[in-house]
Amino acid sequence: MSRHRAQRQREQSQISSKWQSPAMLRAARGSVAIALVASGVVACATTTAPPKPNTAPVQRTSITSGVSAAGSLTALTEQNIGFTKGGQLTAVNVKVGDRVTAGQVLANVDPFAAQQALDQARGQLTTQQATLSKVADSPAVANARDSLDQAQVILQQTKDQADAVQEADDTAIDNARRQLSQAKKALSKAEDQLRACLSGSSASTPSSSTMTTKKPKSTSSTDADVASALASSMTSMTSTTSTTSTTAASCASQQSAVTSAKSAVVTAQNAVDSAEKQKDVDEQNGKLAVANAQQGVVTAQNNLNQVSSDRPNDINAQSGQVSAAQAAVDQAQRDLDDTTLRAPVDGTVSAVNGTVGEFVTASSQTSALAPGSSATLPGTNTGASSAGAAQGAAANPVRPGGTQFIVLDNVDEFQVVATYTETDAAQISAGQQVRLTFDAVPDLEATGTVVSVSPTATGISGVVSYYVTVALPKGDPRLKSGMTAQVEVLTKEIPGVLAVPSGAVHTQNGTSVVTVLDPNGTQRTVNVQIGATGDGKTQILSGITEGQQVVLPATP
Repeated sequence: MSRHRAQRQREQSQISSKWQSPAMLRAARGSVAIALVASGVVACATTTAPPKPNTAPVQRTSITSGVSAAGSLTALTEQNIGFTKGGQLTAVNVKVGDRVTAGQVLANVDPFAAQQALDQARGQLTTQQATLSKVADSPAVANARDSLDQAQVILQQTKDQADAVQEADDTAIDNARRQLSQAKKALSKAEDQLRACLSGSSASTPSSSTMTTKKPKSTSSTDADVASALASSMTSMTSTTSTTSTTAASCASQQSAVTSAKSAVVTAQNAVDSAEKQKDVDEQNGKLAVANAQQGVVTAQNNLNQVSSDRPNDINAQSGQVSAAQAAVDQAQRDLDDTTLRAPVDGTVSAVNGTVGEFVTASSQTSALAPGSSATLPGTNTGASSAGAAQGAAANPVRPGGTQFIVLDNVDEFQVVATYTETDAAQISAGQQVRLTFDAVPDLEATGTVVSVSPTATGISGVVSYYVTVALPKGDPRLKSGMTAQVEVLTKEIPGVLAVPSGAVHTQNGTSVVTVLDPNGTQRTVNVQIGATGDGKTQILSGITEGQQVVLPATP
């Protein structure tokens, strides 16, 4: 301690030696006096002038209230694009971030198999078209008609031939009958001559007692008459031996003529019988030939009817085959065209999952759309739910677009999709105004409109929730799909009420109070009756009047 005290004494002596001259002493005293006066003035100013409190006027305004939730920005339109059939990529013409126009070629797969299928389908179409031409140009109907005409000609000729044969048979019968008649006449004449001969011989015989009475001559003698005459003659000739010998010698030629005539009659009768039988046979043959010819006509007519009936049906059936073959060609052409992937709409490429040489499968994934919109639900293209998209993506990273080859977004226009609990969703309807803020862009606040509320619930993390789609009036270049947005839907508005900032109202002994700043600067506490709250304001029902100033809490 003594050592430190000695040190301080030496320093004080050195300082005092510097101020030994009167001038320097006076200057030092003046500086000290000025410094003391200045410090006194400052001290007086800081202790007698307290800072002015922050205030706000009591005024008439509108109070709004709403329900809030977190949501995500999503492109107004988003499409998953891929090939209708799988194949090996031969070209990928776009990159993520590229803007494309409708119809622009995005990628290609190997077209070999599709080209082969098209060639085969065209070959089948050519075959079916040739068959149709063959059926349409077929002479079957004309040939069948010619066959019917020919069969009818044959029938007529067969009938004519049968009639001619019958006519010839009738002529033959007539001729045979005439010959029979002539033979009978010759027999009758021979018999007459024999009787005459026999009668003459009998008249010259001495004893007439041995001769029978001569029958009168009849031109219409029958065989029975001839036989009777011969019998009588033979009886007469046997009456006496001498007489018989003489008669037989003189009438032998007549007897022979009778015998010959009888033979001729038998022959003629046989000819008549034969001609009549031949007519019967020819008649039956003619009927059979005519029946066969008629059957030929019937067959030809049936064939004509058949081919005439079948022809339009065959043409229709083959036309159907041609149509089917044409459809196969069209499908094969479509498959070939689909080996080139084109942009269906204008947009920006947000995902490409494949490179040249890799094999892609047929596109089958569809987009889950937000209610009342063409925008997709956030997170559905990445395989994560909208409530757990961030956690899912962090825990199990997935590539953008899921399994889709290319995803196109309209990045110039966005909508916000948020999920609300069932209690809040019951207060939301289309057309309500929405306040939007964005975590990534703190200085941006936008006003939107409710587009639609999902009519069905979705379970998200065990909570019954409803998707709500909000439309943004215009885009901002800083906004990107997937950004988080705070969504406040204004569900209630009370216009023209007295209100103060909610921060000015606090509770004291269970009563709502505000601090009023009078014009003279005096602060006093006033009991108030409050009403609705919302939008950072509280309705005042009584206790203060419009225009008064209320004190706000000090800003930290």
